[in-house]
Amino acid sequence: MPLRRKPKQLDAPPTLFEASSGAGGMVLRGGGPPRRGAAAPPGGTARGETDETGALVPLPDETVEVDPSVRARAREIAARLAVPRPRRDATARRGVGNLVSVPYRGASDDIDLDRTIEVLAERPVPDDEDIVVRERVRARRSVVLLVDVSGSMRGERIKTAAATVGALSAELSHDDLGLVAFWSDAAVLLPLGSPVNSAEIVDTILRIPARGLTNIAFPLEVAARQLARVPARDARVLLLSDCVHNAGPDPRPLAARLPRLDVLLDATGEKDVELGRELAARGRGTCRVVHGHRDVAPAIGRIFGS
Repeated sequence: MPLRRKPKQLDAPPTLFEASSGAGGMVLRGGGPPRRGAAAPPGGTARGETDETGALVPLPDETVEVDPSVRARAREIAARLAVPRPRRDATARRGVGNLVSVPYRGASDDIDLDRTIEVLAERPVPDDEDIVVRERVRARRSVVLLVDVSGSMRGERIKTAAATVGALSAELSHDDLGLVAFWSDAAVLLPLGSPVNSAEIVDTILRIPARGLTNIAFPLEVAARQLARVPARDARVLLLSDCVHNAGPDPRPLAARLPRLDVLLDATGEKDVELGRELAARGRGTCRVVHGHRDVAPAIGRIFGS
């Protein structure tokens, strides 16, 4: 069903954000007008848009015992997970990383003789860049994971989401990773580039009560802010959700502003596959639909392989 747009309120001032600290990581508090209906409902699945604006809030400081089945699920996903490394190119950042052969650009004096001789055999009068040297090239991505913890993702779905993020965070340990949990509001669980502890990430997600409506637009805005200073070629966002958007504005224009947006869509219950595919298309990414935790690893492999 297509999203219905409500009349836009032109007199509403923009929301401003102020950084502070909280138990769940970085917290940005909205400085705009209070939202109508501050108390979050237990959840819902009716699709549509509202004029509400999301707010980044701290997580409740709770301690709960994690279901052993969730850890087992995370291990199973991780065992099958294969995330391709980013492709290297001639303009990749140089410094700490894998030792590779690249054209000379004035930075290294470690000449790769075998490769250089091959080039000189074809070019008797060489240019500087025909000399091949060995340098360390660092191929590193900046990935922001957006995890839906709204009321429609309760039960087995939130367990799969937590296990997926735990497995994926371990696989992306050599990249800069950010993590945002969202419902009608959102919380930054892991600021982009912070140290990653996969077990703690799983525990943190499971401590969040699955409640509230689903505002997909707001976490896309949060991801854009985290990636604002990252080169577009190194930046990407992965949305884990059923894409049943029923709070906040149309998320599709925000998807189009991201360097790349991929969608892992949980179809085990209520879902909006059409919106998920539209978001991925606007974000120059792909949408992969999963029907259980065993579908997650191959879907993520295809996402990061494209």
